[in-house]
Amino acid sequence: MTGTRPRARGSMLRNSLTAALLGLAACAPDDAAEAAMAAMADDGLVASLDTIPGTVWTERDWAVLTEKIRWADERGLDTLSWGDAMAALGRTFVGTTYIPGTLEAPGDEHVVVNLRELDCVTFIENVWALLRFHRDEGVAALDDPAAARDAYEAHLRAIRYRDGRLEGYPSRLHYFSDWLWNHEDRGHLRLVAGELGGAADPEPIDFMSTHPDAYRQLANPDFLEAVRTREAELTERGPRVYLPQESVAQAESGVRDGDIIAATSTVAGLDVAHTGIALWQDGRLHLLHAPLVGRSVEISEVPLADRIQGIRGQDGIMVARLEDAG
Repeated sequence: MTGTRPRARGSMLRNSLTAALLGLAACAPDDAAEAAMAAMADDGLVASLDTIPGTVWTERDWAVLTEKIRWADERGLDTLSWGDAMAALGRTFVGTTYIPGTLEAPGDEHVVVNLRELDCVTFIENVWALLRFHRDEGVAALDDPAAARDAYEAHLRAIRYRDGRLEGYPSRLHYFSDWLWNHEDRGHLRLVAGELGGAADPEPIDFMSTHPDAYRQLANPDFLEAVRTREAELTERGPRVYLPQESVAQAESGVRDGDIIAATSTVAGLDVAHTGIALWQDGRLHLLHAPLVGRSVEISEVPLADRIQGIRGQDGIMVARLEDAG
């Protein structure tokens, strides 16, 4: 690690605040996307999509799961490293619709399953969950749909919530650095930016507690206090280690296919602005991700180093590598 440097502090971008309205403040949507999501919720359209009775699944979700698991099995993805498998399966989602706030479902906190539409975080979570399902349950598990759905929800719960336990809204890993650290603590991944010459980011994390009106769940004072406490713990644990944008091109040779990429944010109190999967293409490192621009999962047209340099509000990357024992 090359030491600590002051982070660039950008103005509070309107899109970042909009993202906060929808939960985890990464993959910031624009006003049109937010309005569309709100309209769907108001009209009951989200819940009415061919839902399988007694479940949170739609028939389309189940069809995607069976398709992806059979595809993974035919190609022996369980014999590959986690990274190579993440890159391979992630590619099959290219063209899948981007939609913001997919986890902000009505009612109490529960495991949301949506394989039809993805944001930048649920893209990573679902690719990883599918691979875990394939390795742990196997393709034969699809013969019992109810048990298979339960197993897949268990994998999502293990990935999405702190220590794999769903204990209300505050137990969700809202900040992506929390997501990374929790999985590192559980032996699922290793943060590698420090090995690549990264810098320390000591800036505090407090975006959610300083914008409670942006989160309907934080109207509950107990939830707000729990989030504030977790933010203090994350800040105390720091600093986070990241590759500054000017160092990404030089360090990219140390990044592997399937590594998890978190684009760091310049917004005060916010750690990560966007996420994706590392993918080598034509001799350069690109990003496989669910972006706002483009409205579907894609491989970045330009190398990751150039992409980060060209986006206001992002100033570097954190890099995580799934461990083969994870």
